Amino acid sequence: MSGLLSSLDSSVQALNSQSYAISIAGQNVANLDNPNYADESAVLGTVGGGSGVNVEGVTSSRNALLDAQVAAQTSIASSLTTQQQYLQTAQSVLGENLKNTSSSSSSTSTTTSTGTTGLSSDLDAFFNTFGSLAASPTSTAEKQAVVQQGAILTNDFQQTDANLAQVQSDLTSEAQSSVTDANQQLQTIASLNGQIMAMGATGAGSTAQLRDEREAAVEKLAVDIPITTTAKPDGSIQVSVSDTSHNAVVLVSGITVTGPVAISGGTISGGASASTLQISSGSIYGALDARDGAIQTLRNSLDSLASQIVTSVNAAYNPTSAAGGNFFNPAGTTAATINLSSSLSATNLTAGTGAAGDNTIALAVAGVANQQFSTAGGDAIDGTIDQYYSGAVTDLGQTLSNVNNEVTNQNALLNLVTSQRDSVSGVSMDQEMGNLMKYQSAYQASARVFSTIDVLLNTLINNTGTP
Repeated sequence: MSGLLSSLDSSVQALNSQSYAISIAGQNVANLDNPNYADESAVLGTVGGGSGVNVEGVTSSRNALLDAQVAAQTSIASSLTTQQQYLQTAQSVLGENLKNTSSSSSSTSTTTSTGTTGLSSDLDAFFNTFGSLAASPTSTAEKQAVVQQGAILTNDFQQTDANLAQVQSDLTSEAQSSVTDANQQLQTIASLNGQIMAMGATGAGSTAQLRDEREAAVEKLAVDIPITTTAKPDGSIQVSVSDTSHNAVVLVSGITVTGPVAISGGTISGGASASTLQISSGSIYGALDARDGAIQTLRNSLDSLASQIVTSVNAAYNPTSAAGGNFFNPAGTTAATINLSSSLSATNLTAGTGAAGDNTIALAVAGVANQQFSTAGGDAIDGTIDQYYSGAVTDLGQTLSNVNNEVTNQNALLNLVTSQRDSVSGVSMDQEMGNLMKYQSAYQASARVFSTIDVLLNTLINNTGTP
């Protein structure tokens, strides 16, 4: 009798164990398309010297090394994508047709030609109007065209600079938004650390799902900032990032966020002591790098170009430096401030210094377009005005072309690392179907044992004591 009761208990335990294993396999199938889910397996063990089976726990197939590689490559991809997005915006602000630079991510050519829109055409039109005035120095229409084209040129300088400044402002907002998201993810990781630690201490159940959620938060954090995670014996992870001396700055320790991430100007800080962080990837870095790198360089180039135009045109138009005789306002020597002289009009515009029909001034200003400048000689630019501007546009286009290529390559690398992790941690439908069949068969077998023992006990009880 006792033997039958013991076998009955074993069969019930087996039914429960197989049922739990079936539920785990079903959970795996349900999360087939969940990128943050790691395949789980029920660990079944024997009891009573092999007289039965029970559930010893649940294991996750998550691989810490592959997780770290995915997070690292995610940070790099995020940085490049952010740079790509805003460099494309900066390029469109110029209003130039760029060929053989960033129009194709696979292009490696560095040749650039500008189209018929933007500052390039404004510069050509401006100097061409002086050429036309030289041909008709007394023409009122030509004088009006010169003043009108001068106003168009200065307006487009100012508008282009304002648009680039807006792109930089948008990048600052992008970086601030990423900082806010990073701090939210740090809080999430700390909270999940606490839940995992509590469950591990009490043995209340599997922490696999919480670990999956935590890994998802880690990878979201990696989009914003490159981090390193260190597993602790209590089940928590420590999150850190390097400072400027390459020392680890802890951002999360156990259930505590030691200090929020923050940015001030171009400086990123974090941790308990608000240490200056040294990062080279993530959306925060990408935004600041694009803002303070290629886009600021372009604005500096436009400032130098505006300064050279103002200085050289004024020197040609007002060779005696007569008061009030300049074409451009000499105080406006940046792209944001370049402007016509307040005293200039079509009525007092002069084409020459001599008698009626003299065109020496118009010819001198028109000649500025072909003048070779040199910073070594004290000029603001090198080469001709057109060459310098084309070079500035080319530099931006080439930078974007390089970033486009890097984005393509980095996304391919990220996909490769992710695929490697999926092959280890991802759910395999074929494997889960096999597990379901295996556990269902075991469940059916245990059910038959239970049914058989039930019949035997029923027979034994009902027949005992019968004459």
